[in-house]
Amino acid sequence: MKESINKTVECCHSAATNAGWWNGVDVMAPNVVPAKLCLIHSEISEAMEGDRKNLMDNHLPNRKMIEVELADAVIRICDLAGALGLDLGGAMVEKMEYNANRPDHKSENRNKTNGKKY
Repeated sequence: MKESINKTVECCHSAATNAGWWNGVDVMAPNVVPAKLCLIHSEISEAMEGDRKNLMDNHLPNRKMIEVELADAVIRICDLAGALGLDLGGAMVEKMEYNANRPDHKSENRNKTNGKKY
């Protein structure tokens, strides 16, 4: 899993780089990461709006908007992870393992008063 996620990171970042999105951009400049995170957030907001209105996507009319906007968010996340040289695949595997053993992620605890309902 780690390798396939990191391959996706490499693919997304390469595509963005080849399209010129990183030309003259220093990823370590003060506002670059915050701006990229806001773009990721905007894709999530668009997915929510598509789901709320049960819309089909404008660019890929055979797909629901939520599906396409979530794909956009993943692409942007992978692009940023690639630009920062992050091991996103490794972090995801470790986080999923951690979450699998968290008491607050178990259904019996989520259903308790003040449990994580969502």
